[in-house]
Amino acid sequence: MKTMKRLFMTWMALIVVAGMYAQEVKDDSKYLAGAVPEVDGKVLFAKDFSIPGMDQQEIFERMQQWMDARLKKNDNTSRILLTEPENGLLVGMGDEWIVFSSTALSLDRTRILYQLTVNCAPEKCRLEVGKIRYVYREGKEKYTAEEWIVDKYALNKTQTKLVWGLAKWRRKTVDFADALCLEVADALSAAKSAPALTAEVSAPDAVKEPEKSIVNSGTMVIAPKNAVTVEAQQAQTVQPAAPVQAPQAVQAPQAAPAQPVAAQSAGYHIVDAAALSADLIQTAAGKLVIVIGDEPFNMTTLTANAGGSLGKVAGKPVVFTILSPEQAYAPLEKADTYTVRFYPNGMNEPSVVLQCKKMEAPAAIEGMPRTYIGEIVQVSVKD
Repeated sequence: MKTMKRLFMTWMALIVVAGMYAQEVKDDSKYLAGAVPEVDGKVLFAKDFSIPGMDQQEIFERMQQWMDARLKKNDNTSRILLTEPENGLLVGMGDEWIVFSSTALSLDRTRILYQLTVNCAPEKCRLEVGKIRYVYREGKEKYTAEEWIVDKYALNKTQTKLVWGLAKWRRKTVDFADALCLEVADALSAAKSAPALTAEVSAPDAVKEPEKSIVNSGTMVIAPKNAVTVEAQQAQTVQPAAPVQAPQAVQAPQAAPAQPVAAQSAGYHIVDAAALSADLIQTAAGKLVIVIGDEPFNMTTLTANAGGSLGKVAGKPVVFTILSPEQAYAPLEKADTYTVRFYPNGMNEPSVVLQCKKMEAPAAIEGMPRTYIGEIVQVSVKD
């Protein structure tokens, strides 16, 4: 009996190891050399944001509201430690879970402790994530980022592969930093467009460019949203900028059924992404609907219940769409392309239609909203 039990346990262990190895066979280019930056020997993720036209006070207020709400979600000792409005400085401490894998038989996760620092100035701010520590296996193992995920330890000698035992820590930490950057961009109401893109066709033997994480892709240029009042069959009226509140769930559109592209062609015109107005998408004054698949019969529609905005990632114009944790996200996970439509309140036709190619986004954190990034390849705006 004991022999059979040992054989069974050995068999199960081999299955788990094989599964973990299979998961490791993936494109890790964005997690290789330089993905975990160090300053004076300390791990420090940093992201600069440029917000044209926004003064320091408003940037500080938005960042304080975001940080306070973000840390309170952890429902523990996470909190803001320091606020200096006159200097534009915010410092907070976070303590939450990062899940490596979750199955019916096991849950592999670690606590991550970190410090958030935001420096605000006129038309810009800087997010820093540092002092990262891990508490693993109910406190039995404790590590610092400097001894666990830096290039020296987490990469092989040629820096071409992740070291197997440390790979999951490095991947999840970079994804965690990326997710924080997207949250900051949304809090600052990203709506800055970039030059239009043309479809890229690669030759069969083309070499794929290494991917970069969001936190390591340079300054993100964004612009604040303005409150918009929309009346049926009338043009949008832009009102003075209003304070941004934490994203709130919205109901699915009732009078805004997705319509075939052919039916929408009349009354719409194609514009370059560079011509997009910062006020075209205002989730406080309408709904973002994601359309996946062929219209009108083989399609799936989702409402971005937790919000969304326009922005730019790695120089490309994008649209962020955020699903609340309880939403069904499987269709969007499987999709390579999709359409995002903005329906102003009281309108049964979208005012803007964005055809998108899905970009890689940070892995979702358990219990948190899921952010998807779509590279904008075509824009249709209602006449």
